[in-house]
Formats: sequence, C-alpha cells, structure tokens
Amino acid sequence: MTGNSDYKLSLELRIDWGDLDMYEHVNNVSYMQYLQSGRVNFWEASGIHEFYRNSSQGTMLVSTKCDFRKSLHYPGKAVIKTGLDFIGNKSFGLKHIILNEKGEICAEGKDVVVCFDFKENKTFPVPDWMREKISEF
Repeated sequence: MTGNSDYKLSLELRIDWGDLDMYEHVNNVSYMQYLQSGRVNFWEASGIHEFYRNSSQGTMLVSTKCDFRKSLHYPGKAVIKTGLDFIGNKSFGLKHIILNEKGEICAEGKDVVVCFDFKENKTFPVPDWMREKISEF
C-alpha cells in the first residue's frame, strides 16, 4: 500500500442508512458505489467527462477490484481518495482508498479503464492531452 499523499483527489460522502446490510455495517456493494463516486470525481477533475459530452469519446470501466480492510458504520462518513495508478497505450488505471472518519483505511480499490469511442464502438489510444492531464493525479 502507498501513502495517503499518493492520492491527489478526495471526496467525502455521508454513510446513509440504505448503505447498510443485515449485519448493520456498510454493505460491500456500497463500497463499489463509493469507488464509482471516486471515478466520477476523477472524470470531472480531469476533464474526461466534459470531453465525452463534447465528442462521445471518453473512458469505459473494464475492470474493478476492492479489497476490504475494515468495516464502515452508520452514522459516519467515508472518504474516497483517488489517484492515477498507471497509463498504458489505450488504457489507464486508478487506485483508491476508502477511509473512515478516523482516517483508517477501510478498503483499497483498483480500476482499469479504456479510452472508448461510443459512436464508433471501439477503443482508441490515450490522447496526449489526456495523458498529460491525468498524469497530474
């Protein structure tokens, strides 16, 4: 695991009652939704969402993974920290950590996304502008 400073983006979410399972802690499906929120935060901060809206080209999730470390509970907050993991030819990876209010790591996640043209229904190489922008994270 890397240090918290390796994660440039941070998003705080309130844990809702509906996030819980029968054991009264946050359901594993909710952790995946928290990772999705971290990805969306990355798309917005990097300009990928705006690029998609203007061109029908963007990114598509092809793999996601979450390792659970510690339970989250209601009431409370989850902090999702996101950073760039790697950049390939047509894909790149994101890394996430989910922290509780005490700053303890409750989960670690990894995503792989490909650059995808939704009109042409095919992948394309990571554009230079995107490569440069996401390298900031």
